[in-house]
Amino acid sequence: MLPVSTTPPNPAGFHAVFGISNNVPFNPGTAQQIDVSGDTSIGVANMGVNPTHAAILPNNSRVFVASAGSLFPGDTDVVMAFTPAADSPSATGLGAPVTFTLPAGSLPIFVHTAQNNTVFVANYGTNSVSAMSTATNLVTMTGASGLSPVALSETPDGLNLYVVNQGDNTVSDLSPVDLSTLATIPVGNTPVWAVSRPDSRRVYVVTKGDGQLYSIDTAKNAQIPGSPQPVGGAGANFVLYDSINSRLYVTNPAASAVFVFDATTDPPTPLVPTGSASNRITIPSPPPCATNGVTCTPVAPVSVAALADGSRFYVASSVTATPCPDSNVGNGGASNSCLIPQLTVFNARSLTLKPISASLLAPSLSLLSAPQFAASQYAVPLNSTCAPAATYGPSSTRFRMFTTAAADSSHVYVSLCDAGTIADINATTSSIATGGTNTPDLLAADITTPLGTCAGAACPQVANITAFSIASNVVTFQAVNNFFAGELVSISGLSSNAGTNFDGLTLTVLATGLSGTQFECTLSVSQSDASLTTDTGTAVPLPRAQSPIFLLAGQ
Repeated sequence: MLPVSTTPPNPAGFHAVFGISNNVPFNPGTAQQIDVSGDTSIGVANMGVNPTHAAILPNNSRVFVASAGSLFPGDTDVVMAFTPAADSPSATGLGAPVTFTLPAGSLPIFVHTAQNNTVFVANYGTNSVSAMSTATNLVTMTGASGLSPVALSETPDGLNLYVVNQGDNTVSDLSPVDLSTLATIPVGNTPVWAVSRPDSRRVYVVTKGDGQLYSIDTAKNAQIPGSPQPVGGAGANFVLYDSINSRLYVTNPAASAVFVFDATTDPPTPLVPTGSASNRITIPSPPPCATNGVTCTPVAPVSVAALADGSRFYVASSVTATPCPDSNVGNGGASNSCLIPQLTVFNARSLTLKPISASLLAPSLSLLSAPQFAASQYAVPLNSTCAPAATYGPSSTRFRMFTTAAADSSHVYVSLCDAGTIADINATTSSIATGGTNTPDLLAADITTPLGTCAGAACPQVANITAFSIASNVVTFQAVNNFFAGELVSISGLSSNAGTNFDGLTLTVLATGLSGTQFECTLSVSQSDASLTTDTGTAVPLPRAQSPIFLLAGQ
């Protein structure tokens, strides 16, 4: 018998979580199925170009992914559906995807259903909602919504489909039968997300522009008395309904806070953490932000996951640090910023922080682990394509980080767009630990997303460098190129004294200064400024992990 020095996966029933990732422009994104108990990826399939959101049927039999591909000339707007990999002793993989093609310019942005025979998709570009039959694999009808719909919530009884219209500050109630408009309900500034209560009697809507929580009576299609309620001012972005504890969790990145409400009352009652004076739960800043000379942005909580056993909830958040205090990323001066992602655990009953001691970011949890990252790494370079826009649309990333919990409460997952990985947190005490710790809420692994692939003339090509200059640790290369922001490039062939200091490095192309004749990169090791220097070399584009933008819990 061979000794086992690490804790193997905890035996458990079959459960799945799905990660949706974005590829480089003009190329398809992917859906990836994670086996919860095995801590592994067990299936990957190509989806459409520029995926935006995903949903699963209530019976867990099919997953649907919306992709706004027509943002790129020549690509199409689609919803793709696939059958998940099965619980089997032999690998089954994901079922062959089925494509629902939408009219050009639809820009599908959100897909949702509360039934097994019909799935609905919000079309941002055409101010409409389409219904898709799971039996015929066809788009069966399309109905008008308000301006720029960005989210959907069908009541569990299947009688109402609520559409969140960002463009005209309304919520439309459509009939799921024929998509006719039953009511139009005005709400506050820039509504962004909605959830239905399990009894179908209430729908809750969060507005980003003014930071309010709206409660809608579905029988009257009107706000209930006492609605709306404040959730930290402008910036609120997400609301989660915890059906076990009958609660609402609202994140507001701009306020660095999470707000909790008891949803059994009208209006929902703010729940106050033990020892606090309000229902504002502040997320702690990671310790590296206290380092001398390091400036961090305020903590930005962006999503919440709650365990189905009702014991804990988890908040995914991040800060941008300048200069980057993590030596694994580089601390090359004021221009070198990085992202520090973290997951903070709270006890649901008391709403108090559950400190994580064995973490580089204690009291929160670091989300980077070896071998994908260095053993002491807690930060990642910024990927400009992962930064959310002030007003969400299909051309920007909605969730820089997203978190969800497995159906059996055994694991929690966090997608890290900038890092190209999905963090896998063990939320239970292992019954078979053979070494290390038995403590729950520790990072089990980082699951790499599929590598980005690119085919066709639009793909980045090798660029021939003719000169470079350095200013504030940013190097500007003179080279005809077709790179895009976030592209990884390998630099080689440079011979000048300054050039040899970064010759052989892999650098990330910045959004700033990027044109067809030059590109900029931040240096990971501090360099002296240099005026324009003639030199010759090459910048070779490299594949990188796709950027996960959404997570979905399955069976």
